[in-house]
Amino acid sequence: MDTMQAALSLLLGLFIGCSLTLLITLAINARNRARRDESTAIPIGVREVLAGIDDAATVLDASGTVQAISAAGEAFGLREGEQVPDPQVRELARTARANSAPAAETMSIRRGASAAETRVISARAVPLSQRLVLVIMRDITERERVEQMRRDFVANTSHELKTPVGAVSLLAEAIESAADDPEQVRVFSRRLTAEVNRLSSLTSRIMNLSRLQAADELGEVREVPVDEFVASAIEANAIQAGSAGVELVRGGMRGLYVRGDRQVLAEAIGNLIANAIAYSPRGSSVGVGVKAVADTVEIAVTDRGIGIPDEEQERIFERFYRTDHARSRRTGGTGLGLSIVKHAVQRHGGEVRLWSRPGRGSTFTVSIPIATVPADTSFPVEKRPRKPKKKKPKNPNGVLA
Repeated sequence: MDTMQAALSLLLGLFIGCSLTLLITLAINARNRARRDESTAIPIGVREVLAGIDDAATVLDASGTVQAISAAGEAFGLREGEQVPDPQVRELARTARANSAPAAETMSIRRGASAAETRVISARAVPLSQRLVLVIMRDITERERVEQMRRDFVANTSHELKTPVGAVSLLAEAIESAADDPEQVRVFSRRLTAEVNRLSSLTSRIMNLSRLQAADELGEVREVPVDEFVASAIEANAIQAGSAGVELVRGGMRGLYVRGDRQVLAEAIGNLIANAIAYSPRGSSVGVGVKAVADTVEIAVTDRGIGIPDEEQERIFERFYRTDHARSRRTGGTGLGLSIVKHAVQRHGGEVRLWSRPGRGSTFTVSIPIATVPADTSFPVEKRPRKPKKKKPKNPNGVLA
């Protein structure tokens, strides 16, 4: 009996001891968990992860104060010990913390001190503890811009193609209906030819623009004489200028070189000249000037036309944008010429600038990095008229003196 009581006492003591140990362990774990949840200390390994992230990332506490950031986070104004400047990011972190689950959102936030630097970001917040939240921000501005350009391009192209295609269809029906009237057939045929030419021009320009935007590299890149592609562009528009009563004037420096694709450059300058002719009054002139400025070559195309209002100058390089729709219809403009110029110049590492005043005209300046003269080529020199050789006077008998 005493042995049984001793055994029961031992088991009871063992149970009580284990229970107390379990309670103490649970209490210690709960205390540690509470301390961890209330702590703002960065968990082990998080800073190392932030150091290896290319995107902007930050760890925020409950008040929205930055506890740690990645290198890219500084571009968005994130500073350790300071509150996140954008309220949208703070709200996203608050939502993730309250739900104890990841939260994601696409938002527009300002980057840096400039209000113009608004970026579209895809942000994702993940709770690390009750107080800390990891927020990763991926800049998708360029992706969104390209996607918007694609949507606009498809919509605009469809709209622009409908007009000439519809006109061709109607004129074909009109020709069929007027088969017994030769004069009407000739009139409709001329209009049909004009619409087909317009459709062909539009299709060609769309293909050129798509090629410039899609190709990784330019086709045939070499040191190109500026005189060569400028002369080619002027020659290509000589007939249009003569029909419009506009004089083309070439001035500036000679013998400069740039590195690029001659055909693309000639088309870009040709588009500027054609645009200047279309918007110039009869009897005026269009000037094409070339000069070297530091390490660039500047090619300026100047007209004395109607000019471009200030509010439209920012949109002038957009695809299918026209400042004067009536004039574009008369001249057969597609609204793609200046967009092609912009992309062509950018593919050559340059830029195109615009100066314009309504009623005074416009100047489009293309700036492209200058290239050295090829070793086997000397600077071309302008041809000067040779002085006629002095002939010795003849005597009355026709014999040289």
